[in-house]
Amino acid sequence: MRSYKSLNNLVGWLVFAIATITYLLTLEPTASFWDCGEFIACSYKLLVPHPPGAPTFLLLGRLFSLLSFGDVTKVSVLVNTLSALSSSFTVLFLFWSITMMAKKLVLHRPGMHDDRTSEPTSGQSLLILGAGAVGALAYAFSDSFWFNAVEAEVYAMSSLCTAVVVWLMLKWENRADEADSDKWLVLLAYVIGLSIGVHLLNLLAIPALGFIYYYRRTQNPTLTGGIITLAVSSLIVGLILAGIIPGLPTLAGNFEVFFVNNLGLPFSSGLVVFLVLFLALIWFGFRQSFQRRSRLLNTSMLAFVFILIGYSSYLIVPIRSSYHPTINENDPEDVLSFVSYLKREQYGDRPLLYGPQFNAQPIAQNDGAPRYVRRGDKYVVAEYRPVLEYRPEDKMLLPRLYSNDPSHMYNYKKWVDIQEGVKPTMGQNLSFLFRYQMGHMFWRYFMWNYVGREGDVQQSGILWPGATSAGLPERVADSPARNSFFALPLILGIIGLFYQVRRDGRNAFIVGLLFLFTGLAIVLYLNQPPIEPRERDYTFAGATFAFAIWIGLGVLGVADLLKSALKADTARAAVATLLGLVVPGIMVAQGWDDHDRSDRYNSVDSAKNLLNSCAPNAILFTNGDNDTFPLWYAQEVEGVRTDVRVAVLSYLNTDWYIDQMKRRSYKSEPLPISMENSNYAQGTNDYLPYAENPAVTEVNVKEFMQLVEQNSPLLQVSYGDGTKSLLSFPTRKFYLPIDTTAVESMGIIPAERRSQLVPRMEWEVGKSAIEKKSLVILDILATNNWKRPVYFSSTVDSRDFMGLEPYFQLEGMAYRILPAKDPAYDPKNSEEGFVAQNIMFDKLMNTFAYRGLDNASIFYDENNLRFPANYRDKFSRLATSLLASGDKARAKQVIDKCFAVMPDKAVPYDYYVPQFIPALVAVGEQQRANEIMDTMTGRAERALAYYSTHNTALFDQEFQTNLLSLNSIGRAAEQIGDQQRATKALTLLQQYYQR
Repeated sequence: MRSYKSLNNLVGWLVFAIATITYLLTLEPTASFWDCGEFIACSYKLLVPHPPGAPTFLLLGRLFSLLSFGDVTKVSVLVNTLSALSSSFTVLFLFWSITMMAKKLVLHRPGMHDDRTSEPTSGQSLLILGAGAVGALAYAFSDSFWFNAVEAEVYAMSSLCTAVVVWLMLKWENRADEADSDKWLVLLAYVIGLSIGVHLLNLLAIPALGFIYYYRRTQNPTLTGGIITLAVSSLIVGLILAGIIPGLPTLAGNFEVFFVNNLGLPFSSGLVVFLVLFLALIWFGFRQSFQRRSRLLNTSMLAFVFILIGYSSYLIVPIRSSYHPTINENDPEDVLSFVSYLKREQYGDRPLLYGPQFNAQPIAQNDGAPRYVRRGDKYVVAEYRPVLEYRPEDKMLLPRLYSNDPSHMYNYKKWVDIQEGVKPTMGQNLSFLFRYQMGHMFWRYFMWNYVGREGDVQQSGILWPGATSAGLPERVADSPARNSFFALPLILGIIGLFYQVRRDGRNAFIVGLLFLFTGLAIVLYLNQPPIEPRERDYTFAGATFAFAIWIGLGVLGVADLLKSALKADTARAAVATLLGLVVPGIMVAQGWDDHDRSDRYNSVDSAKNLLNSCAPNAILFTNGDNDTFPLWYAQEVEGVRTDVRVAVLSYLNTDWYIDQMKRRSYKSEPLPISMENSNYAQGTNDYLPYAENPAVTEVNVKEFMQLVEQNSPLLQVSYGDGTKSLLSFPTRKFYLPIDTTAVESMGIIPAERRSQLVPRMEWEVGKSAIEKKSLVILDILATNNWKRPVYFSSTVDSRDFMGLEPYFQLEGMAYRILPAKDPAYDPKNSEEGFVAQNIMFDKLMNTFAYRGLDNASIFYDENNLRFPANYRDKFSRLATSLLASGDKARAKQVIDKCFAVMPDKAVPYDYYVPQFIPALVAVGEQQRANEIMDTMTGRAERALAYYSTHNTALFDQEFQTNLLSLNSIGRAAEQIGDQQRATKALTLLQQYYQR
């Protein structure tokens, strides 16, 4: 018979294989939405992603991408595989951690000691290995962890780092009496250093590891000793978070500024001096450890050095940034900008322990830390970061209700009965903490993983045992993401928790501490606002990891309950293991369909379609992450349309990004921006307020930009004490003279629109202030002279269009700005852009890819359904335009194509579909029009009935979307003369509108 050690290794690798096969079979073959496109692109070419970066992940991703051997279409699946393998190795180390704890319990040797020489019986071995397999597989198939495992994000590798450090600490605990046992602690420190280059969540395991060390090294632990251990381990976390990660680079930056500015030495001299002194201090520390023969000091110094070695992966950030790559966020090429990058200063901060509440008004704005930039042979202060000062009575301890953002205020009121202008009480403050931040944003996510999940609609709740789908909206009831685990994982975990508490209190406390610090402690640290752009369950993977240990130990608890019925150890272990395996079995069966992304290409196809909407050498203004990151992937990895320059509007509010836009990128020439850096440096022209001048009725964009570049007194206005001047704009009406002869010679105006060519473009900016990004748009319009096509993505917020909609031409998925005014444009109508029929027809019918959108077996979650809805809008716009031109044949082709590539069974009808109803009737498809109206009315009726009585406040978007659908159906039915269906839809609309 095999020894326990070999069985432990064998079963562990078997569990690893099961997890690996699962993840590879469900892996997404391309770049998912959110950050995945950015991470894949930055891995492939070692670029600089958003702060604080993930250099360890990028370096490993680069190694995996090399296995593509030049086939760029394989890069995404290879980097996704990095996450899959990170996840399956996490499962492996979790298995071994559970079996180490289970062995102590089964052999009745609780506590901290070396049990390697103890050999379990066959029955005991089966029970121990069964516990490890059940706990590890339960975590492998948990909702949040599985989601992270099949895409190129950092959270899978972050979980691996957590699993490895826990396993290493348990390995050390078994070997602590050996002379060279501290090597395990040094290796652990190195993994912690590497984990900094992945994600900082791993650091929160340190307090639990500290107690393993304390219990192993102390014969008689005391409460005082425990408190000291918690304080010291928390201090270590703080020293790494604040002292090592930003602290050392900050200190190096201070040396650099002093030696360059005060001593007149060349750039980098202060950095060199700092490094010499720092290395000397490390040498001194080691020398002291040898002279004092201090094992603790020597191990501490080794751990510190190995953390630094792991952390050194961050050197790739300034090194790569100095080469000015195409993606170079924040441009952290020197030590000073690198510090800002590490501190994530662009994202601002949130009050944690003490700060203002939501209606606090600042009484002063003080200068904070300076931001230095190179100028000539010195560092000069570009700006001082503003620090707002508040009255003491407007501050409170543990401020949770802190944001005065109007949308946040609206959402605060869903959870707490507060009033604007009235300071919240501590009771209200704590109510929001417990109800929303802990309840909704932690316990809800935790229960998703081990009880069940209602669906994929944002804010979806917990699916408790016994819940039915009766009366639910189809979107929820039929969602593959509606998973019920019958609370079995939770029950088994609670059994394991109580069993370990009774039999091995110290290890139970350690697992509990791991659960607490990677769960509820993160809640306190994040201080989340009352609404998020997406679900944040991935943040708490560490807590679900800790609970999975108890799920595994729950098998021991079940075996203990079976003692009276089954006397034989082997039989009892077999039954307990089989019962335990029901839990991961249910989880994988329920979770497979919604975690299987193997045929999903929507995100990358949407990016390619948007790029292919543009004419050659175009400038394309885009929105946020899901608009931009897939575009970066398509261009950087697959080389799609690198002539198109993607300009992210939110980034255009920063000087570093504008500098990058003024450089060549692949086939794209620099953007035609006339402003110099001094005109848009951070702190300069961040926004231009509207200061009406009655003498100026309208302003020429070219002349306006000249005044901006000259910092003209004509545009300056003063606020406050009059010492600070800002540039402003004197009127909301802008115009741009057009050389019509030159424009006609360029051939950019379609023949059918030449009569719409205007000698000057006139528009009105409906804003009280122009942000820097808007200033860049005006500059490009004034400087470009129509040499390069300029587009807005159709997903851009209309508030960023600056009133240019009358001059939009719809081409595919983007609006092109042309000096031709759409005679049919109506500001009251949401349909922007003159439909360029021939261009649109070619793009939608022949050029665009819609892979998998006709496959009902592919699960498209809420994010993935947004882009198909956009396609339908453009198909309907084209069909309507063709019908207005009398081209019924092509209109029918367009409609048929739309419903062929995106049938209801695969991509459910959305609120754009009613736009097709008049067109369907016009082409003789009355039956399909009726089916759409009846189907959508029925769905809206069912959804509104549900949402009006269940958590109405949480599902504003779903409520409003269904109301919009009813309104569209009613108007469309009226348009085709179907009064019965119109009455039904509009009556339902009125019934629910008041609510």
